[in-house]
Amino acid sequence: MGIISIASGNSCWRGLDYFKDKKVIKLRKINDNEYTSIVRGNKNYNVYLNIEHPRKSTCDCPLAKGKRVICKHIVATYFTAMPEEATNFEKEQAKLQEEYEQYQDELYDKVIGYINKMSKKELIEELIHIFDYGPEWIYDDFIKRNYIE
Repeated sequence: MGIISIASGNSCWRGLDYFKDKKVIKLRKINDNEYTSIVRGNKNYNVYLNIEHPRKSTCDCPLAKGKRVICKHIVATYFTAMPEEATNFEKEQAKLQEEYEQYQDELYDKVIGYINKMSKKELIEELIHIFDYGPEWIYDDFIKRNYIE
């Protein structure tokens, strides 16, 4: 398991921002797998990064202090120590976003194709089913969009 795979999505993105904003100061390499740094945030935070054993990494910020949590400061330190990993992270996220958008487009086309094949009676039955069993916001949005009181 790597730093990115066990960090939350929010910690990864905020850590990337901190990396890009050069908030990691005084990065010190201990060996090929261990680093220490100071990261500017609301105050300066002390980070110990262990790439080989990520759960041994520590930060004295409120989120991670005394816990085995990978916070944005640890992620920022990781990206600073290994900038190619920041590039890889961004590329992978862009690829995933593109795949998701393609999936959504394909799904939309399938739904439209299915709807176009339905009879008026089938459409009415499906709409009633959606109002009865779908999330409340669908019903509320329909009411608002059609000015029904």
